[in-house]
Amino acid sequence: MATGTGGSAGGGGESATVSRIRDAAVARFARDGFGVGLRTVAADAGVTAGLVIHHFGSKDGLRRACDGHVLRILREEKTRALTDGTGAMLLAQMAQVERFAPIVRYLLRSMQAGGELARELVEQLIVDAEQYLSAGEAAGVLRPSRDRAARTRYLAYQNTGSMVLWFTLHGADAEPAEFAGLFRRYVEQLALPALELFTEGLLVDRTMLDEYLMFVPDPPPAGPEDRTAS
Repeated sequence: MATGTGGSAGGGGESATVSRIRDAAVARFARDGFGVGLRTVAADAGVTAGLVIHHFGSKDGLRRACDGHVLRILREEKTRALTDGTGAMLLAQMAQVERFAPIVRYLLRSMQAGGELARELVEQLIVDAEQYLSAGEAAGVLRPSRDRAARTRYLAYQNTGSMVLWFTLHGADAEPAEFAGLFRRYVEQLALPALELFTEGLLVDRTMLDEYLMFVPDPPPAGPEDRTAS
């Protein structure tokens, strides 16, 4: 039961077995949550529960491996999009959006479950996001921020929060095939307003920002727009 977003390593051997178990776990945890047992994951992967323990040590160890795999896929795809910055890249990713449904659902399950592992996952997601936003700035695709870390955290909370809310209201427990369709619907509903907001902005002038920067006791350094205005 592969995720379709990275898949198992080709060929045989121990590495392929580890990848097959991990992919099966991502798909099963995404579908049924983290309450499922290792025997269920092992059956999906075609191995024994003992072999899962041998490779991952524990259920938490397996989950951390799944977290790392999901984060790697997100990091690679986001870096590609934010350093390319073309409409062709956007449309190509939207055309195959269903293949990301399993990892999105996995993230959704993690945030719904809460706890220390979910916190670790979100914090690492934010660390990764700051890196690919920085890469986007260096590529000239993104505007620099006065406080990149704060902007990154805001965007991460905004994006993950909207995802949790939307799917809670529209079918978080849907069957996998149905969930893929729901994910496309989610992306298509948000694509236009998100792109409009990120490219054209929302406020017609910077009055509120300027007032806020005057109000806070230690404002961040001036950005390019501040220097231009001066």
